[in-house]
Amino acid sequence: MKTIKLYTTIIFLGFIFSGNAQILKKLAKKAEKAAERTVERRVERESQKKTDKALDGVLKGKKKKKSKDPIIGSSDSEKSTSNGSSKVERASDFQAGAVTIFEDNFSRDNKGDFPAKWDTNGSGEIVIIDGKKWFRLGGKSMYIPVIKESLPENYTIEFDMYTMGLDRSTSSQSWIHLLLHDTPLFERPSSSAMVKLSPCQFIESPGYIEKKVKGKRQFFNEIGKDYRDAINGQSRFSITVNKNRMRVWINDNKIIDVPRLVPDDVKTFKLFVRGLRDQRDKDEVYITNFRIGKAGVDNRSKLITEGRLSTNAIQFKSGSDVLLPASYKTIREIAKVLENNPDVKIKIIGHTDADGSELSNLELSKKRAVAVMNSLVNQYGIAKNRMVTDGKGESNPLASNATGSGKAQNRRVEFIKL
Repeated sequence: MKTIKLYTTIIFLGFIFSGNAQILKKLAKKAEKAAERTVERRVERESQKKTDKALDGVLKGKKKKKSKDPIIGSSDSEKSTSNGSSKVERASDFQAGAVTIFEDNFSRDNKGDFPAKWDTNGSGEIVIIDGKKWFRLGGKSMYIPVIKESLPENYTIEFDMYTMGLDRSTSSQSWIHLLLHDTPLFERPSSSAMVKLSPCQFIESPGYIEKKVKGKRQFFNEIGKDYRDAINGQSRFSITVNKNRMRVWINDNKIIDVPRLVPDDVKTFKLFVRGLRDQRDKDEVYITNFRIGKAGVDNRSKLITEGRLSTNAIQFKSGSDVLLPASYKTIREIAKVLENNPDVKIKIIGHTDADGSELSNLELSKKRAVAVMNSLVNQYGIAKNRMVTDGKGESNPLASNATGSGKAQNRRVEFIKL
């Protein structure tokens, strides 16, 4: 009897161990599959991160790490300036006006003096930082570069800015204004454009843009970008005004691009600061390497706002439809128009001077229009179905073909928004 019970117990335990073994095997397989899924998900996440990073690099350009060290001594003609491990980069798509209207690096001003080529309703002084002269802005003050002429329709403004002593006590109501006014001095303007930036560090202060026309506010809106790191330390400000359009960059980051921010007849640039702690080592704001340059017409703005652009900047080999290298800057600008406005379609029309036969010039003008279209398609990825081409030969001259300068004006490419 005892033997039977013993056998029964052994068999029973065998079933238990066998069942447990099966359960353990199933659990092991589930664990193995779970581990595989975890690994797969991790691989997918890492792959996605790498893909996103690569796409960001293609679409936005690689972002450079910002050094906390100040950069002193950059010159206006340099593309970038370095001091140890620090580097200030120029705006990637900013192009300075070729003709200098006003320029000041404060080299002729004495330390402690107010700079001779500026005016203010407040205070300011020249200081020396690491052997370089900087103009300190302070208090509640407006600063105006003394220029003999009004600003043209198209111009650029550049300057280096250096801030020190920004901390958690820097007020959220401290501001650095970039102003365009219809008054030459300190009178209250009737029409104006304003870009309002805050050096505040402890919260994200978005900054604002404002347009006023004849005393009435047209709009007031947040910039909506966190530029705290860029404005803390050394930075490069670049501004482009093309009639009513205004763009502003801090280093290579465009923070403003408003097509109709600037009212008509607004011809004076001013800097205005307020809310800064006016004491040593606190909220110090300096500028140097200030320059205003006269610029050409902004092709991107002109094509969209006026619907038509005629340019002599697209050039070809004589008697040929082969593009010269100097042409690609303008073609690239047209490509940006089409990239930024995906619903826009254009007509490209070629024109020639009167050298050669009328028939050969007509055929050449058509081939040149096609060459421009092919460049937009092959080099910049613009869809071919967004463009049509035509050629007018010598039939629509802008100037006399009796002179070399007249012929140069007649050799042109025209873009029309459809």
